[in-house]
Amino acid sequence: MKKLFKKIVIYFITVILIGLVVIFSYHRYQLSKESELLDTKGILVEVDHQKINVYTEGDGQDTYVFMAGSGVAAPIYEMKGLYSKFSKENKIAVIERTGYGYSDVSKDERDIDTMLAQTREALLKSGNKPPYILVPHSISGVEAIYWAQKYPDEIEGIIALDIGLPSQYVEHKMGAVDLWTVRGMNLLTKIGLQRLAPSQVYNPEVMKQSFLTAEEKEIYKALSYKQVFNDDMKNELLHVYENSLKSEELPKPKDTPILLIDAIAEQNKDSKFTRYQSQKYEEFAEQINIAEVKELNGTHSIYLYKPDEIYNLASEFMKTKVGNTERPR
Repeated sequence: MKKLFKKIVIYFITVILIGLVVIFSYHRYQLSKESELLDTKGILVEVDHQKINVYTEGDGQDTYVFMAGSGVAAPIYEMKGLYSKFSKENKIAVIERTGYGYSDVSKDERDIDTMLAQTREALLKSGNKPPYILVPHSISGVEAIYWAQKYPDEIEGIIALDIGLPSQYVEHKMGAVDLWTVRGMNLLTKIGLQRLAPSQVYNPEVMKQSFLTAEEKEIYKALSYKQVFNDDMKNELLHVYENSLKSEELPKPKDTPILLIDAIAEQNKDSKFTRYQSQKYEEFAEQINIAEVKELNGTHSIYLYKPDEIYNLASEFMKTKVGNTERPR
């Protein structure tokens, strides 16, 4: 009986290993094939011995800098429905930090000072000079707020898209299970198991939208398969507590105008997390001289669902709350 059980276990492990080898080989083959689609869209500049991509569009006095959230592997394509609204009357820049879009994977520790230094240098080298109006989503809110704390003269305002506040990441430090989950997901994507679950690789909602052409949708998928949950994305999450703590140890950027857009899905409007998030936003806004909190009905990727509303809110905020106000220096 023991010998039979042992044979079954060996057979089971062998089948799994063979399956993983097949998946890995297929993944590498597909990456090679998909690479033919990936001609850079934007300007690749060298920062810290690696290439960082910055996409610029439009013209105007103000430069809106779009900063993608964690895991948005192809920001230029996923956020196009939103930034194309802004670029009609303004200059926009989409910064693809290392590990995202057409940028290289740095494999550094992703500490907040390194990320911010790279972002600032990449923008300057691509011809985008401050002051900027930052448009961060999700985890990028930490970098945006830290930027305003460290270099307030460079930031004219922040349009925060359902961001995670530094205080939230400090209050909810990832436990051992979360940390190992992040590491495990990173390992699985290196093997290529994401090929079995496309909906976890790229946002299916993007594929339904009309702001991308058929060709751009294929490029979006190819970039997502290439970059999803790589080492830089992993390290961003593993160090978000330390990065947020650095921000929390500094005074709030009270002289930087901030519009906080709170995405609230209908099915979650009465949940404990929704109430907590709204409370944290209100508390943060109270510490800023010029700040507003606006609720929009939609899920976390609110830029996909309410681009017109976001643009109108941002334009109104910058015009009425910021345009006629001289900021303290």
